[in-house]
Amino acid sequence: MAILGIDVGGTFTDAVLLVEGALRTVKVPTVRAQEHSVLKAAAAVGASAAPLERFTHGTTIATNALLERKGARTAFVGTAGFEHALHLRRQTRAHLYRLCDDHPEPLVPLERCVGVHERVGPDGVIEPLELDSLPPLDADAVAVCLLFSFRDATHERLVAEEVRRRLPHAHVVASHEVAPEFREYERASTTAVDAYLGPVLSTYLGSLADRCREAGLAEPLVMRSSGGVCTLAEAARHPAFVLVSGPAAGVVGAAYVARAAGVENAISLDMGGTSTDVCLIAGGRAGRAGRREVGGFPIRLPTVDLQTVGAGGGSIAWRDAGGALRVGPQSAGADPGPACYGRGGLEPTVTDANLALGRLPDALAGGLALDRAAAELALGDLEPADVIAAVNAEMLRALRLVSVERGHDPRDFALVAFGGAGPLHACELADELGIEKVLVPAAAGVLSALGLVASDERRDRVRSYVIPFEEAGLLPREGEVDLRYRGQSYELTVPLGDDPLEAFHRAHEERYGYADRTRTVELVAVRTAEVTPGPEIRLAGAPPQPTAAAGPLRGPAELAGTPPAAGPAAGPAGAPGAATATAGTIAGPAVVELEGATCWIPPGWEGVRDGNSTLVLTRT
Repeated sequence: MAILGIDVGGTFTDAVLLVEGALRTVKVPTVRAQEHSVLKAAAAVGASAAPLERFTHGTTIATNALLERKGARTAFVGTAGFEHALHLRRQTRAHLYRLCDDHPEPLVPLERCVGVHERVGPDGVIEPLELDSLPPLDADAVAVCLLFSFRDATHERLVAEEVRRRLPHAHVVASHEVAPEFREYERASTTAVDAYLGPVLSTYLGSLADRCREAGLAEPLVMRSSGGVCTLAEAARHPAFVLVSGPAAGVVGAAYVARAAGVENAISLDMGGTSTDVCLIAGGRAGRAGRREVGGFPIRLPTVDLQTVGAGGGSIAWRDAGGALRVGPQSAGADPGPACYGRGGLEPTVTDANLALGRLPDALAGGLALDRAAAELALGDLEPADVIAAVNAEMLRALRLVSVERGHDPRDFALVAFGGAGPLHACELADELGIEKVLVPAAAGVLSALGLVASDERRDRVRSYVIPFEEAGLLPREGEVDLRYRGQSYELTVPLGDDPLEAFHRAHEERYGYADRTRTVELVAVRTAEVTPGPEIRLAGAPPQPTAAAGPLRGPAELAGTPPAAGPAAGPAGAPGAATATAGTIAGPAVVELEGATCWIPPGWEGVRDGNSTLVLTRT
């Protein structure tokens, strides 16, 4: 039996097939109709030759549709008098120091925001529901979000049923189905996003299911934002559950690689063609959050606690009005791609800079030949090293946010670098943060797909309370709980366990410098998860030799076509030179070709393979 994972990215679609411990990987270009990329990758990796025990898929369809605002024509139904919740938002500014910055335009215009006469309060019905007050709706998707439906969903359920009766072909979402939590605006925003994306994602997933059936493949599971997987039907019903599907799979893969290397605390660095995602992994577990923003819209759902910056291999370098060098968030994408791809791209990118510095081979995975002359022409008067420094600065901002700004010392963590471009920048980023160890998996270029193979089945649940803790009654022993002192606006999330109250006091003291054990504590919500462990994966180990599984270890001099000089490389930091490899160890400067990625080992670093073919880089 075999396990298949396919992750669709903006540039490449990655496939991993695990058959009795042997790993097969492949990368194919992503096409506009992503289901065809999935089938092409499955065929290329040989999925049809072995019966599949499980097939898991990661997609960016929902994310891209939200960012590009290509969702359905959506209406919003709220309690009369509160129908404009999406437009009122919170009073906070879009940016603290940029007074002219605007919030993104709501997904539902004012003319399609309507109210229905009803009112539920914290203690029950205040005004009865008048279904006849619901005005006519003209939309392909409808979000229903009534006051206090997280506590009593009776009115909201009846309104949703009436909307489905009137618009049988519309995608209708009620807030208690997707985000049954207090805070009106965040719940409304999550519901609107879920409805807006429904027709887009359900069309794609339906087409994918049909194509898989025709090809004799099992229907895939879909990666959720929380790091587990769900069925196609569940994902189609609530697209907000899979908004960061692919990046979440990368974190799952990074946590697996770290555990296999005996590392409990790590920071994942996933640098692709358009963006970089980072996440803190503490005690072998990826951090999770109950809320995040995507495209400027708050999403109140469990998610892997990722931070994303618009810095990738295809990010375009440019100068702003003041002449300062900037990189991203604009990207050359897959078509035409960086100038060095030879497909008509003319603007300088991070990949062009890495090639000009001798940190890339002459051809990438899949046989894509790189044109060094085209890269240098596109860069013009831009210094390649300056472009790399600029993009590193963007990634450092995200790395510091998940570590230093949350009270973690990055020196206590290893850096797990993956994605097509992550291993090219990892050591320099580690130098800036004082990190002593970098892990680069052999399957770095397809680690998100490997994470899909290794992922659990996970279904998250949340129950809102907003009552004094002592009135809550019996609580589950497993999961997390949101607590706050009465009168506070925001809560802290702590594990349930034996004494959640004491855990909260300790967390409050650590975060704010004090705790008041005599003050009433309010229970806001309880978060639990139903988890079915993923398959046991044991990758075949490889001896720690310089030419082991991931391909040859070569110095930039070899890549340029000149024979390597004997002994350690000389020259300034980052300058192309020869590699030194003794007893399975390679010292920088050197280039390591991996499965679908390339690793740059700068001077002052050396690498050795462990028993799982992970390249362990340490400072010399």
